[in-house]
Amino acid sequence: METTSYLDPRRVGQAKTAYTTGRVRRDGMATLVTGHCRPRPGDVVLAEIAQIGQHKRLESPAGRHRQLFPGDEILVCYGNRYAPDQFEAEVPDDLSSCHLVAGGGVASRVLSKHATTAAATTITPVGLVANRDGRVVNLGDFALSPVVYGGRRPLTIAVVGTSMNAGKTTAAAHLIRGLRAAGLHVGAAKVTGTGSGKDAWLLRDAGAGPVFDFTDAGFATTYRAAPTQIEGVFELLTDHLAAAGAEAIVLEVADGLYQAETAALIAAPSFHARVDGVLFAAGEAMAAATGVEWLRTRGVRVHGVCGVLTASPLAAREAAAAVDTPVLTLDELGCANILRTISVQVIAA
Repeated sequence: METTSYLDPRRVGQAKTAYTTGRVRRDGMATLVTGHCRPRPGDVVLAEIAQIGQHKRLESPAGRHRQLFPGDEILVCYGNRYAPDQFEAEVPDDLSSCHLVAGGGVASRVLSKHATTAAATTITPVGLVANRDGRVVNLGDFALSPVVYGGRRPLTIAVVGTSMNAGKTTAAAHLIRGLRAAGLHVGAAKVTGTGSGKDAWLLRDAGAGPVFDFTDAGFATTYRAAPTQIEGVFELLTDHLAAAGAEAIVLEVADGLYQAETAALIAAPSFHARVDGVLFAAGEAMAAATGVEWLRTRGVRVHGVCGVLTASPLAAREAAAAVDTPVLTLDELGCANILRTISVQVIAA
């Protein structure tokens, strides 16, 4: 049986709030729902830190990483997580003890973890946060509203890769630098992944503006979201970037090509209609060759290979011998000439 009780605003103010809750209005946090209830992805939960593990800090909406201590109360969102280098986790069926599986503020129950990752920080949910009417607050309630854009579509480049930590965000940031050097107003978005401000901050620091991520579309994470939902996030964020006057859009798609949501987005009709081409980030030559072929067989234009492999001149030369598309270093991505490289390939395609 569910029970709804008063939530003191002072308690809300004292809790450490996570990046994932950044769009949620605090004045709507008025009650707590407890008892036999099943949380949904995106539901906001007030929880207590039970035992510190892998995540020792919580990223705030402003980007500050606040130290966590046992007994702290935190405001985070429920969400599934897909991270081969850290945790696989799913939203639990109830409000029993679970885990903080991402520093950006994601509550979930760990199913598996990488061998080098410490045990997850354990949290005890106090209750689901609700409004005055007892309606549970969900991040989706605060998503950007749809915008109608009827003008010319900006040049749009997506950065995809083999996996997490393939160098996608760093490549995207340098591409933003190059497009800005070429005189373009650049907007950016991370369209899939796990809620964290780290990548968005980097894209902003590189000179993009505005910058959005999937939390702006109402998702704490996109793992296990339906293909139509993923396509909806992509369309919403690119519409907003275009309407804001971006002349070029740089997108980051999380994880690797074999990840279900990434593959679904790349297969989506709107992705092919709106994206002029991709950069593929990889760690070594064989992965680069396989990824380029995988993309091309699905009708995706590949402008070049980038990522971790370009840190090694030897690995870059090996990749260049394996693919028939440019292997682009960070310096090359960050140069104004990158616009000509991309434009020539768009025209050729």
